[in-house]
Amino acid sequence: QVQLVESGGGLVQPGGSLRLSCAASGSIFSINAMGWYRQAPGNQRELVATITSDDNTNYADSVKGRFTISRDNAKNAAYLQMNSLKPEDTAVYYCNALIQFSNRSPTYPYWGQGTQVTVSS
Repeated sequence: QVQLVESGGGLVQPGGSLRLSCAASGSIFSINAMGWYRQAPGNQRELVATITSDDNTNYADSVKGRFTISRDNAKNAAYLQMNSLKPEDTAVYYCNALIQFSNRSPTYPYWGQGTQVTVSS
């Protein structure tokens, strides 16, 4: 069984910073890509940033230049450094991982439980 556990959310003032962490555990052969998504009340879940196993990154236009995604393959972990936070960044942030269980298996998407980020003065 695979678990993704996020941490690092909280309340921060506009202009502040937070760092989210996501750790995957279980019988994992490899993780092809990891990503962060977010969902604000009344909105659909949207992509924030993704990173492949060879560190190619992709960002939503709304966070480019402010957020940085990184990963530690040895720890099956991903991180999201969020700077210059704005009230519109307020949402539940979810970690996603595309996981293989053997070198011949397809990849399966897994999600974390989410961590709340609130940007408010």
